[in-house]
Parts: sequence; structure tokens; C-alpha cells
Amino acid sequence: MVEGSMTQGAGQGPEVERTATLRDFRVPAYVNETGPYAQGGPAAEPAVPVEPGYPAAPEGYPDAYTPTERDLPVINRGDTLQVSTAPAPAPAAPQPATGPGPLFVVGDVHGYLDELVAALQEQGLIDAAGQWCAGTARLWFLGDFTDRGPDGIGVIDLVMRLSAEAAAAGGYCKALMGNHELLLLGARRFGDTPVNSGAGTATFQAAWLLNGGQKSDMDRLQDHHLQWMARLDAVEEVDGYLLVHSDTTAYLDYGRSIEEVNDNVREALTRNDADEVWDLFRKFTKRFSFRDEGGADAVRSLLDTYGGTRIVHGHSPIPYLLGEVGSEDGDEPAGPVVEGPHVYADGLAIAMDGGVTMSGKLLVRQLPLDA
Repeated sequence: MVEGSMTQGAGQGPEVERTATLRDFRVPAYVNETGPYAQGGPAAEPAVPVEPGYPAAPEGYPDAYTPTERDLPVINRGDTLQVSTAPAPAPAAPQPATGPGPLFVVGDVHGYLDELVAALQEQGLIDAAGQWCAGTARLWFLGDFTDRGPDGIGVIDLVMRLSAEAAAAGGYCKALMGNHELLLLGARRFGDTPVNSGAGTATFQAAWLLNGGQKSDMDRLQDHHLQWMARLDAVEEVDGYLLVHSDTTAYLDYGRSIEEVNDNVREALTRNDADEVWDLFRKFTKRFSFRDEGGADAVRSLLDTYGGTRIVHGHSPIPYLLGEVGSEDGDEPAGPVVEGPHVYADGLAIAMDGGVTMSGKLLVRQLPLDA
């Protein structure tokens, strides 16, 4: 199959045959970590993971339908104000006299382009016109650019443009691969091709729709977007911070060095085997490995293997890590209150997913956090 070609049924909701599949934010059994750092024994994957209280999705998909409204306790952002014009940006990020520029990280974006622009402007990374204005600053995105929000392709286009502008200014803007990049790649490449989910038949197409895939993103997805996503690294270490997307130890399955992990992930995507890519997606969708008892040891296992003194990740929304979710009661606040990153696991882990899809906050922060 040619990269970038539209697989039969990809992005076309009404024709999709619903299959047993896996949901990212419904926290099925396969999401919770298994292995030496698991809390309790491994659980079998349910054929159709649906949390109690969630209504069944309709049999057919009307135009523009994406079955994501109940994937999180608060996923519908219609009760929040969507600001169409960004506030005046902050002054450009301060530049050191010598050496590399300041380091910034960005949590999960999930298609919320306006919120991303506002957050980057607030940190002085882009100006009122959306252009890079931070000189030698270094900016890392932790993955998950698309799905759930309205303009995932617009987010990718912005990140790609800022990468060129930052490099020209002596800084950089780089990105890691999230599980939703793997999901979008799989939906485009493999569509309705059955894969072995470990609990029956699944397809990337069905999983993409169930996890917030937007038809408008699929319609606008081009070859250069696919090539860019497929080349993203999975792990990096910068200034003593180990940067990953997912709060999981599954990275250890792909190598004992950062270079080995990144090479093995890219090679798996190059081989273009649906089952192999599904297994990669499934492993990178695991979460909560660093939470609760044994979480600090799980973090140390990654730091001891790949280097760094603290791990920085996205993927699991901070309200989930804290056991807090938004309310759907109109008399209650619209969503969880997220003021900034969450530091946990004996201070070794920094969570950066502020829960923008839950009416939380899209986080962009300078490291160290007290800078």
C-alpha cells in the first residue's frame, strides 16, 4: 500500500463496520501497566471495553459524527468559552548570554489549535502573528497533536512551520511521537484491515473513530504530514529530563538505549505490518505506570536505562492522575482545575497533560519548573 493513499473506508464514518476494539481514554485493562511494575496481576483484555455508565455508540455514523462525547467524564467543551482572538502575547522568552536557550515543553494538544497558540504566546515563544520570536529557545512537544479537538492538521502544520522558524533563529522546535500519531498513521495506512488485538478482531479505523478521530483531519491529511509523523522520535533526553509521551515502562520493550528505541519504532513503521503497528500503538497507550505504590521504581527503571534525573510525560490527563474528573452537572464548575504540571513519583515524574479535552488546560512550561 502506498504511503498517503486513502485506504477503503478511512475517514468515512457511515461505511465503518463496528468491530471489537480498544479505547484510549476508557481505561480498558490493557491500558494499565503489567509486568514488574504493575499494581496487581495482569488483566485480560475485554473484547469490547466500555466503562459502566457510558451509553452504547449508535450503530450508524451520521455525517461528521465522532463517538467521543463520553470518552472522558467531561469531553464536550460546548459549555466553555472558545476565544477566537488570542490575548496580547508576553514578551519574548528571555535569552541566556551564552549556551543553549531556555527549554520549554508542551503537553497533549489534541487538535486545540487556538488554545495552543494562546499558550505559546503566553510563554513568549510566538508573537501576535504566530511567528517564532523566542530566538535560541528550545521547544519540545510531547505528542498527541490530533483527535478529539477541531483542528489536528492545523496543529501539525503550526509545529512544522515553527520547527523551520526556530532553527533559522538558532533555537529549535521538536516533537515526540504520541499514541494518537500511531493511531492516525494506522487508520490511514490500514483502514479496516483486521488486526489481532489479543481479544478478537479490531481495526485501526474503528479505534481511531472511537478515540476521537476527526473526519476533517483525515480529509486534510497529506503525504508530508504522514512522513513527518512517521519520523518522530519516541524518547529523548535533554538537560537531564527524559522526555516521553506515555507514562509507561513499555519503552523498555524496544531497546536499552534512546537511539535503539527510536530506531526500532521507526523500523516497525517502515515494515508497514498492521499487527506490528497495532502492538506498538497498544503498548504506547498504556498508562499510570508511575502512579501509586511502585511508581517511583518504574520511573527509576527508565532513568537508569536511558539517562536523565526526571521524566517528563504527557498522555494521562492530570485530573486522572489525581483521581479528579470534571462534572457534567450544569450547576458545577465546567471542568477540573489545572494550574500547572503535576510533579509526583517521589518528585521524579512531571505530568504535562493538563486535560484540554476535559475543559482543563493546555500546558506549555519552561524547565526547570521554577525557572
